[in-house]
Amino acid sequence: MSTVREIEQMLFAWAPRELAMGYDNVGLLVGDPNAPVERILVSLDITEAVAEEAKEIGAQLIVSHHPVMNCTWHPVQTLRADDRQGRILTGLVRSGIAAVCMHTNLDAAEGGVNDVLALRLGLEEIEPLSEEKIGRIGTLKCEIPLVEFTGFVLKSLRCNGLRYTDRGKPVRRVAVGGGSCGDLIGQAIARGCDTFVTSDLKYHDFLDATEINLIDAGHFPTEDVICPVLAERLSAAFPAVQVQLSARHSREVIQYCMKEI
Repeated sequence: MSTVREIEQMLFAWAPRELAMGYDNVGLLVGDPNAPVERILVSLDITEAVAEEAKEIGAQLIVSHHPVMNCTWHPVQTLRADDRQGRILTGLVRSGIAAVCMHTNLDAAEGGVNDVLALRLGLEEIEPLSEEKIGRIGTLKCEIPLVEFTGFVLKSLRCNGLRYTDRGKPVRRVAVGGGSCGDLIGQAIARGCDTFVTSDLKYHDFLDATEINLIDAGHFPTEDVICPVLAERLSAAFPAVQVQLSARHSREVIQYCMKEI
């Protein structure tokens, strides 16, 4: 029977720990590495609902993209039932559910988040955007108007909505960055991109970047594309293990109120 350790090793063979950013927290974050695994739940995040879902379906392991414990976001200094993260961690431990998280290493890995995002958006001739291999650059088969491309992004990523700026440039050479990659705008411009698709952009990103169309398609939509790929790879590597995608964390939680026309 496959173990948590074997599954972690398989994932690190795909997305090596060395690719993770220095601040990141990846790998087996909760659980016994020697525990046997018969069922895996795959999710972008490990929320309370996802932890409960794993318990209900009898999963021994959750594989997620975002770390259940990321000290940059939420320092783990206590483990309390009146704290959201404490409840999640306590629930996982009590239920004997392990958590393996592949974050920025999976962003950078070949065939990881950014490659999948680029392919989902119809890009070809794909190459890394940054030296750390975060983000990708590619070209569309033909140049299209920005309004057509934004509609394609909405449909392809199942976004609830998006934010964008139109700098009067048709879309052909596109940079993508799953999650928060606003710090790569300058590199996208320097590499000759007319459009950059990412998320979590700030007001001044939109205001100051006058040389490139910016599309903020949302954090969840730009990264959740990896979850089906994760599930497929796990199923192929461990055919005796049942792998399923979370049904309770399958759409972004952010809603958009559109202006009246």
